[in-house]
Amino acid sequence: TAEIGTRNIKVALRRLRQFARTGAPSELDLQSTIRGTAEKGYLDLHLRPERHNAVKLLMFFDVGGSMDDHVRVCDELFSAARSEFRHFEHFYFHNFPYESLWKDNRRRQTERIATDQLIRTYGPDYRVIFVGDATMSPYEITMPGGSVEHWNAEAGVVWLQRLTAHFRHFVWLNPEPVKRWDYTPSIAITHELVEERMYPLTLAGLDRATAELRRRGTAAPPAAAGP
Repeated sequence: TAEIGTRNIKVALRRLRQFARTGAPSELDLQSTIRGTAEKGYLDLHLRPERHNAVKLLMFFDVGGSMDDHVRVCDELFSAARSEFRHFEHFYFHNFPYESLWKDNRRRQTERIATDQLIRTYGPDYRVIFVGDATMSPYEITMPGGSVEHWNAEAGVVWLQRLTAHFRHFVWLNPEPVKRWDYTPSIAITHELVEERMYPLTLAGLDRATAELRRRGTAAPPAAAGP
């Protein structure tokens, strides 16, 4: 059943694919080879780079606490994303992103990356997906020292705003049923902070989220020249 879920998620994520030919020429360009051979009268081989998905994806997963109830669907999402995107990175946080994140949940206390360093490392061309139930005490978002695990000198809202200001192509996937969103203050706060780009972690929600990322990732047409 996990494979079925992963497969369906892959189908939804494929809407984010934008192919480009990059790297060394290693694939036979059949049409150019035929044309060149016909023109020159001898075998004229043409090679071209392989097509790869050019979209870069960065995912932030909330782990622990209330997210333990959603481990299965998050595992499926992670597996699908890792197999579909050549440029894929992931990091973890607990409840809300603060001044540091981690890649290996088993070493979360010893191997962390500063959030501001992450912002400097990954360019704004990355598509970003936050995955979390956003279910916590509101002060964990709005207050310095609000984290339940450590002292955070700056509020979570500050760090989320820095991330979303840098990565403008972002969405938030929430595994909690939509009917609970308006009745959970922390979800309502997060929903507003992410500019209402929060979607349920369902196949239908993922369809809407990928459509949003595609729309945000499309460059605006150049302005018309004046007279």
